[in-house]
Amino acid sequence: MNRILLAAAVALAATPALAHHPLAGAPMETFVHGVASGIGHPLLGFDHLFFVLAVGVAALFTGRAMTAPLAFVGATQAGVLIGGGEAAFVEPMIAVSLLIMGYLVARGRALTAPVAMGVFAALGIFHGMAFSSAMTGVETAAAGSVMIGYLLGLAAIQWAVAVGFGMVVSKVWNGVSADAISARMSGAVVAGVGAFLVLEVAEGAAFAALGLG
Repeated sequence: MNRILLAAAVALAATPALAHHPLAGAPMETFVHGVASGIGHPLLGFDHLFFVLAVGVAALFTGRAMTAPLAFVGATQAGVLIGGGEAAFVEPMIAVSLLIMGYLVARGRALTAPVAMGVFAALGIFHGMAFSSAMTGVETAAAGSVMIGYLLGLAAIQWAVAVGFGMVVSKVWNGVSADAISARMSGAVVAGVGAFLVLEVAEGAAFAALGLG
């Protein structure tokens, strides 16, 4: 299992934290397009995907494995509606969120449900803001139906991935408690990915400050 997690981290390290396009760049014009894009974004964006996996593991040990991830889902919905996906602070905050969430899981201590849901919501806002960039270029006439489809697809896939991965850790990898090696290793991988992305952001900022970007 450790090799699988390490391989996943390496794959992510080779994937830039950029906007993701489930429709291969084609414009979203219908409700179905919105649903497809909402489902695809967290799956194609490995930075977001790894965060959702960590949410599933953390939620598992709160005693509310099925409902605690809804705090993250709701926050991402709010973030999409808030917008601002192109803001300079969004990608750095996503990198930091991976570092925080990974650490909380890797330390091997369960969070209470209220604390976990508060963390999920606070960090989920930034992931939702990043997702909002998917709506750029959508024609005004189609915006309503596309947005509804997008939000539904996004909510469904994030909840399913979080709950599903929690079940994998619990039933397949025998993660029966927060200090189980499978749970902690999952968190360590996410934290490692977050550290890599934080360093990447810091490097880009340093180069830009020196006029080398």
